[in-house]
Amino acid sequence: MFHCIPLWRCNRHVETIDKRHCSLVYVPEEIYRYARSLEELLLDANQLRELPEQFFQLVKLRKLGLSDNEIQRLPPEIANFMQLVELDVSRNDIPEIPESISFCKALQIADFSGNPLMRLPKSFPELENLTCLSANDVSLQSLPENIGNLYNLTSLELRENLLTYLPDSLTQLRRLEELDLGNNEIHSLPESIGALLCLKDLWLDGNQLSELPQEIGNLKNLLCLDVSENRLERLPEEISGLTSLTDLVISQNLLETIPDGIGKLKKLSILKVDQNRLTQLPEAVGDCESLTELVLTENQLLTLPKSIGKLKKLSNLNADRNKLVSLPKEIGGCCSLTVFCLRDNRLTRIPAEVSQATELHVLDLAGNRLLHLPLSLTALKLKALWLSDNQSQPLLTFQTDTDYTTGEKVLTCVLLPQLPSEPTCQENLPRCGALESLVNDVSDEAWNERAVNRVSSIRFLEDEKDEEDNETRTLLRRATPHPGELKNMKKTVENLRNDMNAAKGLDSNKNEVNHATDRVTTSV
Repeated sequence: MFHCIPLWRCNRHVETIDKRHCSLVYVPEEIYRYARSLEELLLDANQLRELPEQFFQLVKLRKLGLSDNEIQRLPPEIANFMQLVELDVSRNDIPEIPESISFCKALQIADFSGNPLMRLPKSFPELENLTCLSANDVSLQSLPENIGNLYNLTSLELRENLLTYLPDSLTQLRRLEELDLGNNEIHSLPESIGALLCLKDLWLDGNQLSELPQEIGNLKNLLCLDVSENRLERLPEEISGLTSLTDLVISQNLLETIPDGIGKLKKLSILKVDQNRLTQLPEAVGDCESLTELVLTENQLLTLPKSIGKLKKLSNLNADRNKLVSLPKEIGGCCSLTVFCLRDNRLTRIPAEVSQATELHVLDLAGNRLLHLPLSLTALKLKALWLSDNQSQPLLTFQTDTDYTTGEKVLTCVLLPQLPSEPTCQENLPRCGALESLVNDVSDEAWNERAVNRVSSIRFLEDEKDEEDNETRTLLRRATPHPGELKNMKKTVENLRNDMNAAKGLDSNKNEVNHATDRVTTSV
């Protein structure tokens, strides 16, 4: 009698095994049957805690996926994988990378992100064939001084670490196209950063930069530059040299002006300068002929430049929470404009020329001081026109009236005229759960010296009637922030506190914060 033999027993030449998401606690024994042929092994998203000695007999491996496990050690036997091209051990519990990894000479792609690493091994720069290295969120405090020896690198991701400086040799990575250093503690960039001529994407957001070197203007191939959430007080005029730039994000800095050289960025499509200290935009911004999105939220702008009407491709313009008292009639020249946000400004009138922006679908005017609207707005096919936070419908019913000062026909409704209001500093702060509580708790006391009420209770709806009888209930249950979020929250609050003290003086700031603290029921 003949018995059917399972196919996997017959076929000893297996090149790929995919055991992802299989709830594995141990490496399957049957894998070792194919040690002579196995080239690709995917064990991602399991519950593996260790790699047995036998595992490193799979010397033919070219791709190894071990991400999202619970591996606590990467043994020195990793050196056996001399043909390994791609290694992913991200999101494990590996505390260090063995020096012997330098024997993996064929390695081109490596991802160590999300492990409790403090450093890269000194031998790491010997991996001269490496093209893509990811070490995000691994608590790196420094890089090997000779990291420039990885001269084939095209992508280097080091986001969410503790780096305070960059070694000089980094600028020897002449083939580098993508460099992500976001959310570190870097205080300055080397002047030689301008030598990375192949660079296309540069992320420096969430650091401690107070200036950018002039040499950054040498990056002629740069497409995206993100320097948001730093301490920049100015941009170098040499930024005009970034002639290939399409995305420029400089949000959440201390900028009071933008250099005229911005007008030479003819390919610029997205410009975000929100949460700075701008009092005006240069007329040169109108020369950014490819601009489609312009975000100016939370600055101190009094008006917009007349040249803005030259931005024929602009589709999204957000100038919420500024000090705008008027708009140039040239705004009607933005013929592609679809979303125009002007919330929380000081506008008393809207120019009739806005109706020339025939693609306009959303117009947000809430929180201004408008007496009426121009009759010409009826020519637009608006899908939403916001005049108040309390507005229940995106569109309202308007009536025609006469402006007795000019004799012109105007539009009015139950929400016009708008009542003047001064948005408080607290109203301009981000509203995001625990961060809101932290911000509202900010006072003139030092961050580490504040007395924190540790008495806590969780409040339910049925307890509200007893709230006045129990003053010890101080905690509203909110989602616990991720450690990375806590770091950003702390930095945001400290920056906001410094800005508040500088802008309004210590005494007036005390009054505002004390008033806000009286309303806070959350203790962090």
